[in-house]
Amino acid sequence: MFSKSKITDPIETGNEAPRPATASPAMVSAAKPNPNSPAAAPAAVTRAKPAVSGGPSIISPDLKVLGNLQTEGDLQIEGTVEGDIRANLLTIGETATIRGEVVAEDVVVNGHVIGRIRGKKVRLTATGRVDGDIMHNTIAIEAGAHFEGSVKRADDPINGQNGAAKPNPAQAAKPAGVPGGGGAVNPAAKAG
Repeated sequence: MFSKSKITDPIETGNEAPRPATASPAMVSAAKPNPNSPAAAPAAVTRAKPAVSGGPSIISPDLKVLGNLQTEGDLQIEGTVEGDIRANLLTIGETATIRGEVVAEDVVVNGHVIGRIRGKKVRLTATGRVDGDIMHNTIAIEAGAHFEGSVKRADDPINGQNGAAKPNPAQAAKPAGVPGGGGAVNPAAKAG
């Protein structure tokens, strides 16, 4: 009636000895119907989260991605991505081209980024090229890096919060319409 699905089997990497197949409790309960439960109730199958591999996910040089990428882990890109990227540690390789916004705790640019970068720590290496704005908490630009855009420091660049600039109280206290004041000056008032 029911058979064990291969989807729930662990992936064998070749480094471990083969294990005999065992049925999970959910599969056992599905194979032996409980007389107290309705016959139409499906068996619940739960899946564990995949274990963290310890290394970054890698987009190889021959791969082109059209769309957004998001991970809570580390990501290394050697290919082309046309879309936004969100990661913990993002390493953009020398052969990589990114067209979109990059958001990460740590960003290392060895390749080409066309778009905005937001990161707590941003590093442009000697082979890196950025055509766009950078919002950061700390930045390092090595000699030889190419950068075209603006750089802005922010306390929380990941969420776009800028705590670095504070309003000048003397500027805010002046009434609108006064030269040097806080409001706009009406050009018609000057002419007449």
